[in-house]
Amino acid sequence: MHEERPSQLYRILVAFAHHNKAVGYCQGLNYIAGLLLLVTKNEEDVFWLLKALVETLLPDYYSSTMSGVITDIEVLSELVRLKLPEVHQKVSSMGLPWALVATKWFICLYADVLPIETVLRIWDCLFYEGSKILFRVAFTMIARHRDSLSNCEDFTALAECFKGIAHDSFTIHCHHFIKSIFKVPGTFKSSTIERLRTEQLQKREVKKKKE
Repeated sequence: MHEERPSQLYRILVAFAHHNKAVGYCQGLNYIAGLLLLVTKNEEDVFWLLKALVETLLPDYYSSTMSGVITDIEVLSELVRLKLPEVHQKVSSMGLPWALVATKWFICLYADVLPIETVLRIWDCLFYEGSKILFRVAFTMIARHRDSLSNCEDFTALAECFKGIAHDSFTIHCHHFIKSIFKVPGTFKSSTIERLRTEQLQKREVKKKKE
C-alpha cells in the first residue's frame, strides 16, 4: 500500500490539473494532497477535498498570480501591526519580507511546517471555520515568540527566529495548541479579515497604477 501512494498522489494531482486548468499544478498542492491521502486512503475523497480547498475555501491561493496568498500575507502583516506593534516594527526595520516568513505556512496550509497531528486539527478547523483559521495559527505562533522576535539584532537572526517558531515543542501538543489559537489572538471576525483583504487589494491596485 505504501509503495502505491506515490502513484495515487500522481493520479490525484493529474486529475485535478485536468479538472481545473486555471490552476493546473501549483507548488504546495503535493503536500496537501499527500497528507489528505495519508488520512483518507481514498483517491476520490482526496480529489473532492482538494477541490473544496482550492476552489471554495482558498480561491486565488493557487492561481498563476497567487494573489490570494499575497493578499493574506499582507493581511497577516497588518494584524501583527495592530496587535503586536513591536514585532511589526522589528520586521519592518530589518527589512524582512513577510512573504519570506509566511508563504510556506499559507501555501502548504502548515503541512511540512507543523507536526502532522497538529496540522490535521488545523485542517478540521479550516473546513469548519474557513480561512481565518490560518491567521489564528500564524498570529499565535508569532505572539508566543514576540519577545525573542523583538530582541533579534539583525536580519539573519530574525529570519532564523521566525523559522524556529514552528519547531517549538508547544506545537506538538495539538489539543493545547488548538485551544491557544482561539484564545491568544482574541476575536478574529470574518468581516474584519474580509475588510483587510479588500484594503490590501486596493492598496496594491493604487501602487500598480503609480508604477
